Amino acid sequence: MKIAATTSLSAALTALLFAFHAPDANAEIGLGAKPLSGAEVLIDGSRDTLDAKWTYWTGPRFASSLPIKWQIVPDPVVPGTTVLMTDDRVADGGKYGAADIVTKKPYRDFRLHVEFLVSKPGGNSGVYLQNRYEIQICDGDATTHGMGAVINETPSPYFAYKGLGQWNAYDIQFRAARFKDGVRTEPARVTLYFNGIKVHGNQVIQQVWGGPNSGIDGGNDGGKGITDVPGGLKLQCEGHDVRYRNVWIKELDLVRPGTDFKN
Repeated sequence: MKIAATTSLSAALTALLFAFHAPDANAEIGLGAKPLSGAEVLIDGSRDTLDAKWTYWTGPRFASSLPIKWQIVPDPVVPGTTVLMTDDRVADGGKYGAADIVTKKPYRDFRLHVEFLVSKPGGNSGVYLQNRYEIQICDGDATTHGMGAVINETPSPYFAYKGLGQWNAYDIQFRAARFKDGVRTEPARVTLYFNGIKVHGNQVIQQVWGGPNSGIDGGNDGGKGITDVPGGLKLQCEGHDVRYRNVWIKELDLVRPGTDFKN
């Protein structure tokens, strides 16, 4: 009887733990999250969507030419599906800005889902909100310049990274900077879930880092001269094999200075 009781108790505890930790088929964050109602799909593994939604960012260091040289390739994890690979040799050697792609459409406030896979050690790319503020992708870097960091402004939540050859997910809610009479009155803010874990909550973003080659306003007053113009979502090419899939965005109008959200 004691064995049976112990077994029943163990089974009950296991069931309870599973109830708290089992994947939610209706989850709106994490790997495989489906676009929210009203969202726009930006990357679906097809060349048609790539050409329709994206172009090169022609910043100071731009060295490529249309059509986009990034490739549609097989998903290394899911057989029979295709994904987008950062692949433009002009960016070899870490020349960010030489062949970055940006959405043709600009955005202000939004909810964003991005899935990425780093193929080789040291693989580097980046997700730029409004073509200004970088959420870093960099294998092996756990500094404030590293994986999952709001670059140079937060610690890297490296613990949430699944590692090489694995798909990872960023779920982001972003509120653009606010202005009055051309003067910034409120900084940009962002909340980030990394593989379903909340790692940055309503984080203030102070400036654009990386100089004029990094994106909009990077060359203005050392990156502090933020302007009141929307910008596209940008993905960085630095000559590394980083792949993207299931990228979608939903425009929002966040009246209050808050970006927190729940799945």
